[in-house]
Amino acid sequence: MSGKLLGALILVLAGARAAAAEPAKPAAKPAAKSAPAKASKPKAKAAAKAKKPAGRPHANSRFDAPADAETTPAVRYGALDQVACEAELDARQIAYAPEIAPGVAEPVRLTQPLHGVTFRTDEPESKRATTPYEISDCRLVLALDDFAAVLEKHDVVEVRHYSMYRSPGKSWPEGKAATQHAGGMAIDAGRFLRKDGTTLAVDTVFHGAIDAKTCGEGAGPKPATPDSLELREILCDTVAEHLFNVVLTPNFNKPHHNHFHLEVTAGVKWFLVH
Repeated sequence: MSGKLLGALILVLAGARAAAAEPAKPAAKPAAKSAPAKASKPKAKAAAKAKKPAGRPHANSRFDAPADAETTPAVRYGALDQVACEAELDARQIAYAPEIAPGVAEPVRLTQPLHGVTFRTDEPESKRATTPYEISDCRLVLALDDFAAVLEKHDVVEVRHYSMYRSPGKSWPEGKAATQHAGGMAIDAGRFLRKDGTTLAVDTVFHGAIDAKTCGEGAGPKPATPDSLELREILCDTVAEHLFNVVLTPNFNKPHHNHFHLEVTAGVKWFLVH
């Protein structure tokens, strides 16, 4: 997803929470014989533009900052350095190869399935070892390993995604870590292939609607079919386990109509679901 879009949404959500928590202040008394403000029209227009919100949160976006956030998988993984992260990959016997990718703090490439689940793009097999889209940050791999354990319960054996890593560009400063896809910290998962050969495709099975509630009481696919209910259960079980800080679905906006954006965000103690 767009970094600017997510950043604007988080800022507006955080601002709304802060405003709700701040006690009301008494209105200031008008100053006697105050001179009228004399602002030029261009300056007045610029001030009005600066105060205009960058965007609004969806009515059913869920922004959560639990008191025990530090104990959740996503927050714990986001705080790991490369040595600690790779040590955990080794402890879990996860097969991976080190990579070089501008913007990615801890770049690796998965070389075997996780809990019997293969995460891959639609690139031909001959290109999978070199495609940049299958590079990820080590910390995202830990979250995907937990996610694969959820998928295993639903007989999912393969996840087809559009990308994990997307280069931040040639001008990106060397050694600087990026976020989201540019940092290899997110995956856009589009199709879930099961053992029986059937597929749960987000585009056709999710059955959501923009601004509809994604998980929790009153949420659910419409129409509710066996496949749509199973896909929603996979997603909402993942949300409940706090495996990712950001979970965006077709309910968020049109660009997400065909995938789940699942992201680990380093250095935060909150979760955003829509």
